[in-house]
Amino acid sequence: MRDEAPVYYNEKYDFWALTRYEDVAAAIRDHETFSSAKGVTLDQVKAKDSQPVGVKIIISLDPPEHERMRKLVNRVFTPRAVASLESMVQATIDRYVSQLDPSFDAVADFAALFPVEIITSMLGVPAQDRQQLRLWLDTSLEREPGSMSTTPEGMEAVMKSAAYYYELIQERRKKPQDDMISRLIEAEVVEDGEARRLDDIEITGFCTMLGGAGAETVTKLVGNAVVVFADNPDQWQKLLDDRSKIPAAFEELLRYEGPSQYQIRTTTRDITLHGTTIPEGDPVLLINGAASRDERFFPDPDRFDIDRERKVGYNLNFGYGIHSCLGAALARMEGRLALNTLLDLIPRYEIDRSGLKRVHMTNVCGWANVPVRAV
Repeated sequence: MRDEAPVYYNEKYDFWALTRYEDVAAAIRDHETFSSAKGVTLDQVKAKDSQPVGVKIIISLDPPEHERMRKLVNRVFTPRAVASLESMVQATIDRYVSQLDPSFDAVADFAALFPVEIITSMLGVPAQDRQQLRLWLDTSLEREPGSMSTTPEGMEAVMKSAAYYYELIQERRKKPQDDMISRLIEAEVVEDGEARRLDDIEITGFCTMLGGAGAETVTKLVGNAVVVFADNPDQWQKLLDDRSKIPAAFEELLRYEGPSQYQIRTTTRDITLHGTTIPEGDPVLLINGAASRDERFFPDPDRFDIDRERKVGYNLNFGYGIHSCLGAALARMEGRLALNTLLDLIPRYEIDRSGLKRVHMTNVCGWANVPVRAV
């Protein structure tokens, strides 16, 4: 597609797709032409009632609403705020590692468990409920082969998760605590020159989005890492020899096999690229997974190389521009600490390829099961 159809049209599902790095990067930045307001996955865009009236999810907002909502949570994810969480993140990782046998599932027994603990504890979810929220999230994202629609079980899981957060918000209104939900309740947003507080539906939307994104991204990245390094043992050896390479390794993992492979935008006007015109109002897949393997931008792009020379603006896989990932700094920290811990836990390991199982999810790429054994 990058070579032969850089502006691709899919007749069956009625969407366009961009796959070259320069095109995808420019489109992600151009929020005036490529709008998020109708949803950021194809099933959302195709479902006319995908976002209930009154629910404002930050990733599905355009300016100026987007800036107003983003400011409310930006300060939670500043580099300084995230740095203060490092001891808590490491302690959470260590708690799960202490329960592992020499043979374990790198996703089901480890990577699926600790990220949701971290983000939901920040929100204010009691410890006994955190893994249940993860199970509901996974169910809501699963899709049947050949279908882009949420399953009946998935819709039920969405409703249960939303109802859970809604009830927790009621509890925090009565009895605030030192958590993100309590701070969102107290926060004010200025609209049309007047200050107002967020309502319960808006805060529920925040919780659902942050809880989901904060859990899924790192889970899939760590699972992908275990498989990718098993395929490239020389790169794992580089990390064993020099732990200072871990941050660069995380960036290369994100480029090479990121958990988010595409995002959807809807055009606000006709736009012509490479001699092809995409009409106003049409959905466009911005396939960052393909852009991140574009040989026009990355020399030898299908080679996994943690020492790869970085380029400015290079990593599209936490978004770019106004919709860059709120929790990117936290995800990078979690990934760095998880990789460092795995280097100690399994300096030499094998994966049972017969037990590898991928997830079947709407917009998340990764593994459900990665059986490993220390050797």
